[in-house]
Amino acid sequence: MVDSEVGRLRTVLVHRPGRELQRLTPRNNDRLLFDGVPWVARAQEEHDAFVSTMESHGVEVLQLTDLLTETLAHPDARAEVTEATLRSLHLGTTLRRYLTEACAAATPAELTDLIVAGIRNDEVRGGHGLVTALLAPHDFLVDPLPNLVFTRDSSVWIGDRVAITSLAMPARVRETQLTELIWTHHPRFRDVPRILGSSAEPVEGGDVLLLAPGVVAVGVGQRTNPAGAERLARQLFAEGLAHTLLAVPVDQTRATMHLDTVLTMVDVDTVVMYPNIADRLQAWTVTPGPGFTGDGEHTLTVDGPAPFAVAAGRAMGIDRLRVIDTGTDAVIAEREQWDDGNNTLALAPRLAIAYERNIATNERLTRAGIEVIPIAGSELGSGRGGPRCMSCPIERDPLGN
Repeated sequence: MVDSEVGRLRTVLVHRPGRELQRLTPRNNDRLLFDGVPWVARAQEEHDAFVSTMESHGVEVLQLTDLLTETLAHPDARAEVTEATLRSLHLGTTLRRYLTEACAAATPAELTDLIVAGIRNDEVRGGHGLVTALLAPHDFLVDPLPNLVFTRDSSVWIGDRVAITSLAMPARVRETQLTELIWTHHPRFRDVPRILGSSAEPVEGGDVLLLAPGVVAVGVGQRTNPAGAERLARQLFAEGLAHTLLAVPVDQTRATMHLDTVLTMVDVDTVVMYPNIADRLQAWTVTPGPGFTGDGEHTLTVDGPAPFAVAAGRAMGIDRLRVIDTGTDAVIAEREQWDDGNNTLALAPRLAIAYERNIATNERLTRAGIEVIPIAGSELGSGRGGPRCMSCPIERDPLGN
């Protein structure tokens, strides 16, 4: 159950970076959406410290690869993930047949590693034919998934349901297929109601913020498109999970790819926000309309736009959303936004994890009464994501508890 961004965190899903990060090179890091080639051992140390910080505050931390391995003990799940992983048209019949047989022979743990770390041409022991002959030895037949560390994007829990997102970037499509597999087949989660789905209109979890019980903000741009925001609104209203959705256009760049790269919540009425966009951040307010469509769905009422802080406050039933700026001037704010200064993870109201390198932002948070738990992130941040991006909350206390 998750109805806010700041209720005390009880259970969270993460992914410890592994062999998939070792597959990044200067040749492929851009295509796989990383700004550089990280020092993997240090990234793992940083992630372990992140997990330890959450566990020391009473959070149950679940590892995605552990859940995936347990899920792959079930034959239906194995068949489903094998087909999804190998459906690429560039493999050809001979190679696909061989890889299908290799996946069938693998243990659940081995299959998890193949899916996450990928398969290079020079690692294939059979299935040799025209495709393997014409590809370079170091070419990937199945790409690694280095962005899997950002577990927020491929699913998001809203109320008592999990929204399976649909990732827009080709390098990330398989991530949401894996999380959908887990939420569908894992014994702990298979009875959890699901909304959206990996084949629905694009919605990414980094664009979805639960501002208050019943109030959801959705960034709209390159990653989450307007149709995805509309689909989410209709399903939230139909399931009684929200009464208001705020659609927030985001001028998305490499540094501002999701709504949570420019603002995150640190208290029940407070966000930390990138000030260089604060004046132009707008929101369209979407609520259930007075009637129903021919398919039995709510019609939608769309009002706006209005300044984001004003629209959010109105939807949340407060005078105005409190905003804490990052940085101390426009230049420092830009630097710390690039370093994920706005991408905090609230463990409870007024208690947030943030990267230690964003000194100016963390000082502003502290002066505003927010307790900051700093963690290292020099290598984890090379994929452009902070503590919120690296966590998918599964259970939080309802606000007021």
